[in-house]
Amino acid sequence: MIRRDGSLGLIAGPCVIESEEHALFLAREIRNIAGGDYVFKASFDKANRSSVDSYRGPGLKEGLRILGEVRKQIGVPVLTDIHEVAQVEPAAEVVDILQIPAFLCRQTDLLVAAGRTGKTVNIKKGQFVSPTDFRHAAEKVASTGNRNIILTERGSCFGYNNLVVDMRGLAIMREFGYPVVFDATHSVQLPGAAGSASGCQPQFIETLARAAVGAGVDGVFVEVHEEPSRAKSDGANALRLDRLADFLRRLRAIQEVVVKSLH
Repeated sequence: MIRRDGSLGLIAGPCVIESEEHALFLAREIRNIAGGDYVFKASFDKANRSSVDSYRGPGLKEGLRILGEVRKQIGVPVLTDIHEVAQVEPAAEVVDILQIPAFLCRQTDLLVAAGRTGKTVNIKKGQFVSPTDFRHAAEKVASTGNRNIILTERGSCFGYNNLVVDMRGLAIMREFGYPVVFDATHSVQLPGAAGSASGCQPQFIETLARAAVGAGVDGVFVEVHEEPSRAKSDGANALRLDRLADFLRRLRAIQEVVVKSLH
């Protein structure tokens, strides 16, 4: 899981569940590369796709069944998005971490319902929310008595079709007392820049991830796919599976230096 103990956590997986076979394959491959201490991420529904014609996923019932199989067969914690209050309880029965999508980080009812489950809640910072104001999202979950909260940075709007990452925000968010994760793949998106889909600058995934680890984050979030060009969602910003090992090795080396410098 993701902790504030000097370790570097990892949340990784495909953007959306493409099939049970594919989810199990990726979960197993990532575990073999990263070790057992990582969280598998996949969405049963991508409710915020750019186009109405885009693939959204297998849906709540089938998606949760598949995530349950990943958890059982691969033996790793599982994370998925929730979009509506009605999805909270069914998802909480299966997964270890409930994720609040960035576009929904101000939805009070959703945050409170997620908090009441007692599950860890990963809140992704909206592209339109400042690091300081993001405290309010965490407080909505914490108001239920649940302080199992993770805060994830995924870039901020910079004009149209562009995101930037202010590394100062990572330090500001850590002051709230919760683990902070950097989403290295969504942060390089160019929202809507490809017409009916988002564009991307994947060449900057590791550049930004290195900077975030140097800034002291507690974990890194990356969407991973064995063949991004065939991914059914967000392939443009996915990290190739065969690049994950070197990516993690370099980030962990930076993390070791950061931890040593603080002692």
